[in-house]
Amino acid sequence: MSRKLFGTDGVRGEANSWPMTAEMALRLGAAAGRYFRQDSSDRHRVVIGKDTRLSGYMLENALTAGLTSTGMNVLLLGPVPTPAVGYLTRSMRADLGIMISASHNPAKDNGIKFFGPDGFKLSDEAEAEIEAIVAGEIRLAQPMNIGRAKRIDDGLGRYVEYAKTTFPARGRLSGLKVVVDCANGAAYKAAPEVLWELGCEVIPVGVSPNGTNINDKCGSTYTQTAAEAVVAHGADLGIALDGDADRVMILDETGRVADGDQIMALFASRWADAGQLRGGTLVATVMSNLGLERFLDGRGLRLERTKVGDRYVVERMREGGFNLGGEQSGHIVMTDYATTGDGLMAGLQFLAAMAETGLRASELVRQFETVPQLLKNVRYQAGQEPLSTDNVRKVIAEAEVNLAGKGRLLIRKSGTEPLIRVMAECEDEAVLTQAVDGIVAAVEEATAR
Repeated sequence: MSRKLFGTDGVRGEANSWPMTAEMALRLGAAAGRYFRQDSSDRHRVVIGKDTRLSGYMLENALTAGLTSTGMNVLLLGPVPTPAVGYLTRSMRADLGIMISASHNPAKDNGIKFFGPDGFKLSDEAEAEIEAIVAGEIRLAQPMNIGRAKRIDDGLGRYVEYAKTTFPARGRLSGLKVVVDCANGAAYKAAPEVLWELGCEVIPVGVSPNGTNINDKCGSTYTQTAAEAVVAHGADLGIALDGDADRVMILDETGRVADGDQIMALFASRWADAGQLRGGTLVATVMSNLGLERFLDGRGLRLERTKVGDRYVVERMREGGFNLGGEQSGHIVMTDYATTGDGLMAGLQFLAAMAETGLRASELVRQFETVPQLLKNVRYQAGQEPLSTDNVRKVIAEAEVNLAGKGRLLIRKSGTEPLIRVMAECEDEAVLTQAVDGIVAAVEEATAR
């Protein structure tokens, strides 16, 4: 079944515009409720979390109305990280988990992500079935079977306690000064609290959400703020999360940034040495740097690549029985601990590496030399198909010939925004720049028509 509502990470768009309207959220809630409610008992429940966007109130209420109309009992968590929803869906024996968030996107956007009873994001097939229900006539519950809604006051506390258990038993981080940038998002309470309880001196940044400042010049997509705080406070480490805290960037004591590839390289190497890396394999996407692949090869380890999107990484991990994967963008998936990317838990694992080795962050963040990589985005309008034009195809073919044997080229549509992403890697930076700029120019010309 084809999907129009769902992208690579749930349903996403600008708030109060299709599909992020209250009306659509209500229908999505009702459709998901009908999909998961297999009998007439009153035991069916769904947990809903959200980040700090103003539109979260609107979507939360609309989803609740839709879900209860089909007989689902709704448990409202309030602002919590996305991985907390995955954890609490399982912990609270819910049939369904929902996170209201547009992750790293600006405050005007929002999204709806669905988790199954096992705490993992839904498959493409399940999302397609829900979308089909949305498009049809939704069967509502009888008046006496309408669901109830309830606020769960200790959901965040449960996640905080669980997050601490992923740090080595009886381990403490006393003496370490850590900047944590929460992007004015979902982890603004949880992350500083976990780090403080483990003994860190915490310098919190981006912990004053007002509904409109999420990801605004802070967080994992704007690491300058965290870097400046690390240097100003003489911190040992910086942890920069995104709006729903499923991504992380690590900053060393100089403010230098380590992306997801460098973090995964460190974890894969450490876990392999400890005999904990299942299958000797790391799962990452086609966006991960060629240098990561070479690093793993040099250690007798394997890199498996998937389509872009942490859900596809997780699916391959589950299929192959692997326990470590992620994305260059900072999704670090450790299925021994969580069902999705968890920026805070990844930060704790990095801190554990510092504590156990006695090394500074700057000695851990650079695991391999990256192959020069260039990524540029081109925005397009609804209905446009710039990649199908003859000129764009011709320019892409020429770039592939020039890169043959020297690097690689990847061109794709974003699954969350109307963007064409043009990425290439090549040791020869002149060839690299020429390839990417040529394709970008051709796509821009096609979108201007």
